[in-house]
Amino acid sequence: MRVPLSWLREYVDLPATETGRDVQAKLISVGLEVETVEQLGDDLKGPLVVGKVLTIEELEGFKKPIRFCTVDVGQANGTGEPQEIVCGARNFAVGDKVVVVLPGAVLPGDFAIAARKTYGKTSHGMICSGDELGMGDDGSHGIIVLPPEHEVGTDAIELLQLVDEVLDIAVTPDRGYALSIRGVARETAIAYGLPLRDPALLDVPQPNAFGYPVQVSDPMGCDRFTARTVTGLDPEARSPLWLTRRLQKAGMRPISLAVDITNYVMLELGQPLHAYDRSRVQGPIGVRRAEQGEKLTTLDGAKRTLDAEDLVITDDRGPIGLAGVMGGANTEIDDTEGTTTEVVVEAAHFDALSISRTARRHKLASEASKRFERGVDPQAASAAAQRTVDLLVLLAGGTADAGVTEVIAPSAPHTITIPADHPDKVAGVAYGRETVVRRLQQVGCDVYGQDELIVTVPSWRPDLTDPNDLAEEVIRLEGYENLPSTLPKPPAGRGLTDRQRLHRRIGRALAGAGYVEAPNYPFIGEHVFDQFGLAADDPNRKVVKLVNPLSDEEPALRTTLLPGLLGALRRNDGRGSHDLALFETGLVFHPREELKIAVRLPVDRRPTDEEIASLTEALPVQPRHAAVVLAGAREQAGWWGKGRPSDWADAVEAARVLAREAGTELVVRGGQYGPWHPGRCAELAVVVEGVEQVIGYAGELHPGVLKTLGLPARTSAMELDLDVLELASSGVPKGPKISTFPVATQDVALVVDVAVPHAGVEAALREGAGELLESIRLFDVYENAAQLGEGKKSLAYALRFRAADRTLTVNEASAARDAAVSLAAELTGAVLRG
Repeated sequence: MRVPLSWLREYVDLPATETGRDVQAKLISVGLEVETVEQLGDDLKGPLVVGKVLTIEELEGFKKPIRFCTVDVGQANGTGEPQEIVCGARNFAVGDKVVVVLPGAVLPGDFAIAARKTYGKTSHGMICSGDELGMGDDGSHGIIVLPPEHEVGTDAIELLQLVDEVLDIAVTPDRGYALSIRGVARETAIAYGLPLRDPALLDVPQPNAFGYPVQVSDPMGCDRFTARTVTGLDPEARSPLWLTRRLQKAGMRPISLAVDITNYVMLELGQPLHAYDRSRVQGPIGVRRAEQGEKLTTLDGAKRTLDAEDLVITDDRGPIGLAGVMGGANTEIDDTEGTTTEVVVEAAHFDALSISRTARRHKLASEASKRFERGVDPQAASAAAQRTVDLLVLLAGGTADAGVTEVIAPSAPHTITIPADHPDKVAGVAYGRETVVRRLQQVGCDVYGQDELIVTVPSWRPDLTDPNDLAEEVIRLEGYENLPSTLPKPPAGRGLTDRQRLHRRIGRALAGAGYVEAPNYPFIGEHVFDQFGLAADDPNRKVVKLVNPLSDEEPALRTTLLPGLLGALRRNDGRGSHDLALFETGLVFHPREELKIAVRLPVDRRPTDEEIASLTEALPVQPRHAAVVLAGAREQAGWWGKGRPSDWADAVEAARVLAREAGTELVVRGGQYGPWHPGRCAELAVVVEGVEQVIGYAGELHPGVLKTLGLPARTSAMELDLDVLELASSGVPKGPKISTFPVATQDVALVVDVAVPHAGVEAALREGAGELLESIRLFDVYENAAQLGEGKKSLAYALRFRAADRTLTVNEASAARDAAVSLAAELTGAVLRG
């Protein structure tokens, strides 16, 4: 919200010596975020005067149109003679009043003006545009043509209000009242301890039966609708300079008189308004929910398909506006034709949530929707309509109709009961009852009672809903800087939990293995499941959808980490980083079978275990997953060797790294799931309390998925459930016992069918070898139909045997090896090669 200091002074009698910086400091002290103070005209130096164009001579022979003008500037040039000026603009004529800057002046940007020869003539000054004077966008992008009533030689700096200070306030969502001069003026008055001249205190006529007919079909969506009519408007009337300048300083572009007045009143009182060309409205104005699929062309020219939840303004033809967001083109006041002589002014109060969802649904944020979704004062609607009518009568020569329409849904003011010492307890400061009552009254509350206060909240503060909100008002007005600095006294802790330690070990292990952590937003779009090739009944397709998502393209919470990680991999690959190994650990979200409503936890005490449990049951199931993605080279080529690309085995090894950190055995076998290549996918499982549970998958992604997502060829990935892995964990891994006795190594090559997985053979060898086996490693896979037979392969293993209390003999090691081979032959059909 941009607030000109000159406008603010109309409602608060600030000391003449107070600067914008002083006001900024005061407003910050009461909790408003004043980001900057813009010094308008700070680098502007006159003479800058009103001039009248006397003659215009068109200069020929140049690439662009050039005009040599004589301009009457009165006595501003010291001689009274016409000023000779060369100008290239075309939007003014002889007799027009313009703004002239004379030699010796300095324009914004340190642009000094002097007489100079150009296009064969000497130009003594310049005829100015709004851009050159730093006035902002007026929509014309040409020379400023002033109304004819201004006298030649008048100081244009004062006339155009070029010198001012503008406070730029970042209004937080809970302080919608600050999106108006009225709201900021109230905060300023409180900060300075001065009275406020409330611009909403107007004499408003009582509603009667002669006003424009209005029918509200949805009182929950629109609890107040005021309609006023003004006739006899001068279609040629234009916005006066003071009005256009205030709009420009506030960051709005002047459009036409009627629209400028509604925008001005919105900025002044915070109440969005809309003016309809009465001749283009057919029948009564209505407010209802849209019918699914209805069409509406809004003022921006876009044809929109309406949703059944959209609140719309209608006439006999159907929708003529999106309530609280934007009007329709079919009732627009067309300033280009200059035919509008009668307008109907709408000042209504709409449901904040409904307006917010409509604006988000149609991607149509407007000044009106920004205010409605933050909360607008419903009691200000009639005053805003009256203010608009008064300005239309004053500036456009109109006549206010006697008819006044007000449709109001009955509602009681909101009251809050609060102990008088509640702010003291919250802040840890003894304010006392008198201070609490005084501060609450300053923000507009009515306060009754002694030890127990009954507080009636003002209509412009819908954010005040419970005692802590009132305590915050007292604290901020008394000054956050006055709160004492007290260090908390936390009880002695017990350190990290086993779960937290495991997660940290996993992060360190993956980082040590060469992976880079890449956290992502936990949001996805459901189309990604089709891209991954998940079955229609896959549990991961059941998602938790957000009511107000950050992006309409990703409205759901993720059920897998891979979409975010693969998106990060794709972005980095597209920016030239082709050798990638990324990981993430984070929560995924699954909806519960039974939907429960979350309880509202208290803030004045610690919630009970039952309350916390009830809240947890209302939340989605949120297991923690770990995932990795790889592409490009896993080992770089160099003088040390050729290097190698990453492949499915690296993804499987990442899962083994996590299992080692958890101190558990990982079962790895061939599998098939979703985005993975069916022939290069490993199913990962662990044993929990004697029951084997699948916890994830690893391997190379399917070529079709890679093509759909735009990923590099042979990209690999792994994802598993850390919570189940933790259940299978044996706790913190213990360091191995170092034996002083030598190891006995035995190599064995087994011939098996091609379809037999290595994991099954290894498991059989490990079980058969018994307790003397220290480790087993697959070091060679060989396939040759001529030597091994069709459909056969050779798996060569290195078995290391060691005893903790003696040196093993050759016979003991050989016996253990033979036992391992025997069991492998029995379980997998393996035959000893050679």
